[in-house]
Amino acid sequence: MESLFWWVVFPYITGTILIVASIYRIVFRKQSVYAPSTEIFEKKWLKVGSLFFHWGILFALGGHIMGVLIPKSVYDAMGVSDHTYHIFAIAGGGVAGLMVLIGLVVMLIRKLSNTRVRVHATFSDYFTIVLLLIVAGLGTYMTLVYNTTVVAYEYRLSIGPWFRSLFTFQPDYQLMIGVPTLFQIHIILSFILFASIPFTQLIHMFSFPGRYPTRAPQQYRARDNYKN
Repeated sequence: MESLFWWVVFPYITGTILIVASIYRIVFRKQSVYAPSTEIFEKKWLKVGSLFFHWGILFALGGHIMGVLIPKSVYDAMGVSDHTYHIFAIAGGGVAGLMVLIGLVVMLIRKLSNTRVRVHATFSDYFTIVLLLIVAGLGTYMTLVYNTTVVAYEYRLSIGPWFRSLFTFQPDYQLMIGVPTLFQIHIILSFILFASIPFTQLIHMFSFPGRYPTRAPQQYRARDNYKN
């Protein structure tokens, strides 16, 4: 029954929260979808942290698509051996994970050390960063340490098929029973993260910055240097 909950009921609960709450916020609270910028308070560290985090997330997303959504049979048909796949997965996933972690650490230090940024930070901001740190930290550890010192776990034969089965509404939860505990924790925390998206600034991932290239530039002037 425990496996049935975590690998069937829980994913659908969190997925429903993500979809329903996101639609509600986008439709009825449209202005809150866009993440407020704190660039006016501090720019240097924001640029570094944001750059590492966003590029790292994009690379990590690509890696998860290649490893979880694309069946192993596709790689076999392409002539990609398991050894070759895991080498590229460990190298690419490791770099992406480290980029995400560096970006998150920089942004967390920025929020804690800069008074003006800290004043405008909310509980959801810290919750998001800490949860992302845990999820990304586990993922990076599994990629760089577990897969190289314990065993290169073949998640394409268990986690991948199970995750894809959720979309066909025929979840094969038994595939997850023998999955290493670290991988299970990583997945559960990831679903919690997904469910939190509509209630945090992560919701801005659904906003398309189509007007950014043509919008008028914003100018700020310091009061002590302002002249009539």
